[in-house]
Amino acid sequence: MKTVVAPPRWLAYLLLALSMALVGSYVALSKPLAAALPVFLLAWLRFGIGALAMPHWLIKPASEPPMSRTTRQLIFLESFLGNFMFTICMLFGVSMTTAVSAGVIMAAIPAVVALLSRVFLRERISPRVAAAIGLAAIGIGLFSLSKQELSTQVTSGLEGHFSHKTAWLGNLLVFGAVVCEAAYAVIGKKLTGSVSPKRITALINLWGFALMTPMGLYAAWAFDFARISHNVWLLLVFYALAASVWTVWLWMTGLKTVPAAQAGVFTVMLPISAAAVGVLVLGESLSGLQLLAFGLCLVGVVLATLPVPQGRSPA
Repeated sequence: MKTVVAPPRWLAYLLLALSMALVGSYVALSKPLAAALPVFLLAWLRFGIGALAMPHWLIKPASEPPMSRTTRQLIFLESFLGNFMFTICMLFGVSMTTAVSAGVIMAAIPAVVALLSRVFLRERISPRVAAAIGLAAIGIGLFSLSKQELSTQVTSGLEGHFSHKTAWLGNLLVFGAVVCEAAYAVIGKKLTGSVSPKRITALINLWGFALMTPMGLYAAWAFDFARISHNVWLLLVFYALAASVWTVWLWMTGLKTVPAAQAGVFTVMLPISAAAVGVLVLGESLSGLQLLAFGLCLVGVVLATLPVPQGRSPA
């Protein structure tokens, strides 16, 4: 029986980096969507457009073995944790704490991915990859700390009082989102051993659509779609294709070759690309702290991707 050939390591690195860079770019460009659409409606439309874009990816290739019960459960968990619960935890968590606190907690993603991959996948973390994970976490944390303007906005007046009273719960929910994102990477690595990246992408999107439908329908019931401009609709289509199709396929394809712990280092591309879009498209400027964060993140990526001497494993 033919199996799907994994990409060479250099190409896998490129796919993982492109996946996270694309996430960062559409996050930076999606502010008009969040302002124009309720969050649950936005998420539901994202999954719906994604489902319309890839029905042919749901068909089982002839070379792919039938899915076992365990694989089906992992497919559901991948969508439930990585799509549904991540959205819920992040949405309510950020609303209850400061943006800076949320960003610093999110910096733990590479480390949590490494921990879960060690526990569930038995991956060995080499000292070099451990150093890369540490640099990635520090770099992401510095990006968050450099967002001074967000901190001052959420700590003023009544909104700041509300944030202070609920910060512990908000921080806990954001950490829950970190665990969900790390589980997404680890489960994805497990799935790529038996299911093609295209089929994984289509199946977890379909589950995401099903899980989000009750809240999406509720949000859509009283929403006036006529007030949405053509530009917002075009941006919504780009967001849906990027979030539900392109980034997931790129990530799953890269995971076929790269260990999950090492792949987690590439999450640094998210804040880097978001900052780049802010500078190049939105006219923002970079601070000295952000430039330092850039440097630390890129050094971490270099450490994680340098060729390994023969007979050794990078993770």
